[in-house]
Amino acid sequence: MLSDTADERRPEAAAPDRETAPHRHARLLRIAGWICVGLGAVGAVLPLMPTTIFLILAVACFMRADPELARRLLEHPRYGPSIRAWRERGIVSRKAKIAAVVAMAAGLVFSWALGAPAMVLAGTAVILIPVATWLVLRPED
Repeated sequence: MLSDTADERRPEAAAPDRETAPHRHARLLRIAGWICVGLGAVGAVLPLMPTTIFLILAVACFMRADPELARRLLEHPRYGPSIRAWRERGIVSRKAKIAAVVAMAAGLVFSWALGAPAMVLAGTAVILIPVATWLVLRPED
């Protein structure tokens, strides 16, 4: 007699659906999501700090930890459309691309103006140039 056959017939013995099952690190993801929301809020008032990317990261955290919070961010009247465009089609608006590239360039110039060592400037440029190129090549709406 097989002991596991009875368990296989019971619906409650089936593995929970990945989308509805609580993530085992839900608390940590919820904290990370709120940190990203906080950084996004700071970015909303500071000119060189990004907002949407932190909200995209927050949604990614909340999707597993607190789907209701993810839904609220996705439905936000100002930031929701940008977050949904990224999640659904990988789209970044031209305005966001320009703002991001200008902010990256300004950060590099600011570092130079403050007298950052040449190695720091070179290292920063080595990171910023591919990131800016990748961003510019993303589809637009």
